[in-house]
Amino acid sequence: MLDMAPASCLDGGDPAICAADVARGVTRMLLRHDITTIAEVPLEGGRRADLMAIDARGQLIVVEIKVSRADLLGDGKWPDYLAHCDRYYWAVPAGFDTAPLDGAAFLPERTGVIVADRYDAAIIREAHTVPLPAHVRKRGTLAFARRAARRLTGLVDPEAFSA
Repeated sequence: MLDMAPASCLDGGDPAICAADVARGVTRMLLRHDITTIAEVPLEGGRRADLMAIDARGQLIVVEIKVSRADLLGDGKWPDYLAHCDRYYWAVPAGFDTAPLDGAAFLPERTGVIVADRYDAAIIREAHTVPLPAHVRKRGTLAFARRAARRLTGLVDPEAFSA
């Protein structure tokens, strides 16, 4: 069972903390399904995915985190992410009004919805899978793997990239 989101997520408090809490809950839930994630992933074309994940079959997943209604309604760039993933999810804190995500502008027939707190998450609408072309998947998978390896290297040896 999900806890209610901290008051700061719902009343205009510090969105960085709320987004981190949502990312943590989503990551934990996806890991239980053998789906690994990395956060803050730059994509071709200058966009950045809040979370990118890869499942055991090699499908790429993008998760866009929204913690305020204004940010959700004002985000016109999100359709660009669809070219980088097989599945796309919105992730919001528990208690967030998800009604706008049912509107045609948010492609509910294509996009999924995840509700999360800092400890867990639940998929309330599954994302429709639209397979990427093979060459796009290969490029995305290699970029994912290289980014994850660089981050791990930085944790093991923080001076490795300055040598």
